[in-house]
Amino acid sequence: MSTTRPAAVAGLFYPDNPTELKRTVIDLLAAVRGEASLHAPKALIVPHAGYIYSGAVAASAYARLGGLRGRIRRVVLLGPTHRVPVRGLALPEAERFATPLGDVQLDRAGMQAIARLPQVVRSAAAHQMEHSLEVQLPFLQQVLGDFQLLPLAVGDATAAEVAEVLETVWGGGETLIVISSDLSHFLPDALARQVDGATVDAILALDSHLNHEQACGATPVNGLLLAARRHGLHPVALDVRNSSDTTGDPERVVGYAAFAFQAEAGPERNRKVEAEEADTEKGTSLLKLARAEIARQFWEDMAEPPVRSWMAEPGASFVTLIRQGDLRGCIGSLEAHRPLGLDVRKNAVAAAFRDPRFMPLARKEFEDVRVEVSVLSPHEPLVVGSEKDALDALRPGIDGVVFEYGHFRSTFLPQVWEQLPDPAEFLAHLKRKAGLPMDFWADAVRLSRYTVDKWREAVA
Repeated sequence: MSTTRPAAVAGLFYPDNPTELKRTVIDLLAAVRGEASLHAPKALIVPHAGYIYSGAVAASAYARLGGLRGRIRRVVLLGPTHRVPVRGLALPEAERFATPLGDVQLDRAGMQAIARLPQVVRSAAAHQMEHSLEVQLPFLQQVLGDFQLLPLAVGDATAAEVAEVLETVWGGGETLIVISSDLSHFLPDALARQVDGATVDAILALDSHLNHEQACGATPVNGLLLAARRHGLHPVALDVRNSSDTTGDPERVVGYAAFAFQAEAGPERNRKVEAEEADTEKGTSLLKLARAEIARQFWEDMAEPPVRSWMAEPGASFVTLIRQGDLRGCIGSLEAHRPLGLDVRKNAVAAAFRDPRFMPLARKEFEDVRVEVSVLSPHEPLVVGSEKDALDALRPGIDGVVFEYGHFRSTFLPQVWEQLPDPAEFLAHLKRKAGLPMDFWADAVRLSRYTVDKWREAVA
């Protein structure tokens, strides 16, 4: 094991002179306005660009730690890999990390505790030049003084895998979790603010389905959001900006935001935990129902899954099949015209065997397919006078959209924003799906939107 990981981006992302670096960090922290004495945060989300771009945003989070010097003794720090691909979460092969402000000892006991998990690997290469973790250290050194670090470079992993790692080292008040992530990248200023606004709303709602168009650190962020739900943490947005606020260039900007996660009061926390448990039970039941209905087409003697009373209520659903990361079928209902349980059954069979884009599902594919069930909210008509009005009204990452013109009709679920994050591109492909030119528009076009609750089977 090499002894020390040296600073790799000092002089690039932040000053390499210790005196200048210390003064820079102190000035950024001192400039933070507003309540610096929120309840002690359990976790932070902070950006990781150069200090001239995102240092002020990061400082808005670190300033909240001012009264915790000596109380926080361990920082679990997760950030995305930018240079070296990794399957899972990578620990370093070092005993300490160096910055111009000195060395930070690594938490060897915590590293050993998570090393037993299958999704945790060791990779000196993943850490060697990774800036997303390193740029956080001078802030932590200045605010906390002496602490131990547990750094993880996060690559290809699920939110559940990240959450499992966090649970293992969750600890108590002595442990702080820090997630390093920027938001959208290289969009025009106006579009970036729209996309980032939707991402902020998702984080505040603890929606653990962010994609990497919304946040480069979506994987560790999603893991934190999943864990935060389980622990009843309440997120607070501290600062949201983008690089045009510092560079003045509005053409290709990067978004930045900072969040603090803190414990909620008892009654509110209990209500959220109960709602989360009910939501989880509903999703588990619908996924089992959909899978069992597909299985029954292959094996007639399949056991009937439990039927819940709420399945008899009208509901509109989509059932999506994914095989090896690719779409394998998707069929659904836009209107609640039959009991939800029956709707899921029918759509599951249709997605497996009657989606015209695919051959019918083969028995040998059954175990490889993951099922996703989406339940739609009632539609909300969008009153727009032009295509520009329509684009301004759409909420990326949130809205499912129905397009109608005469007998032409199509819809995209909110999940499609992951592939088409630009509203103009999203709407153009929606028109093409309806059978119209991508540049088509007419006064008689009707649009409506809806949201979804969605659940997907975990990878076996």
